[in-house]
Amino acid sequence: MLNLESEIRRLETNGIDMLHFDVMDGAFVDNITYGLPILEGVRRATGMTLDVHLMIADPLRYAERFAKAGADIISFHAESSSDISDTIKAIRKSGAKPALAIKPATPAEAVYPYLEMLNMVLVMTVEPGFGGQSFIPETADKVRLIRNRISELGLDTDLEVDGGINADTAGTVINAGANVLVSGSYLFRADDMSEAAGLLRKG
Repeated sequence: MLNLESEIRRLETNGIDMLHFDVMDGAFVDNITYGLPILEGVRRATGMTLDVHLMIADPLRYAERFAKAGADIISFHAESSSDISDTIKAIRKSGAKPALAIKPATPAEAVYPYLEMLNMVLVMTVEPGFGGQSFIPETADKVRLIRNRISELGLDTDLEVDGGINADTAGTVINAGANVLVSGSYLFRADDMSEAAGLLRKG
């Protein structure tokens, strides 16, 4: 945390497209991470697209505040207690792009009714809550199903994956239809972040 701005500069200078910002409340998931004041500081520090992932119990309550704090994209979970349609509308009204996230055990069909309302779908490829976990191979099938549904509807919705994404797993999710890859441990532990990001893009 004491080096957050310098780490953001690493992302900027190594060709990373977006900054993924995980928010955990200790209720929806066991861990607790960054909140609104940190997001506000990050927004002041960078012009990067801020992709904010709300792993919280009641995203509808906070959607507008996270948008005002600087979020460009706000993902929230279908498994949360908030009404999905109302939360999507609140995010869009606040000026951010809405995205719907699902855990590994949640079926692909859970997002189908909302695809035309969304800018992005986020498929968790690990259990949300902690970084450094191993990719769950079965989640690729869900990515493929959602991409097929997006194509059937003629939409240009982004399909994001998050969890265990590295040079070995990127090809699997890209081939399944993902076009936005979230990577934490793999990129930040790499000797050459730019080279590591290039390997992700190649899949």
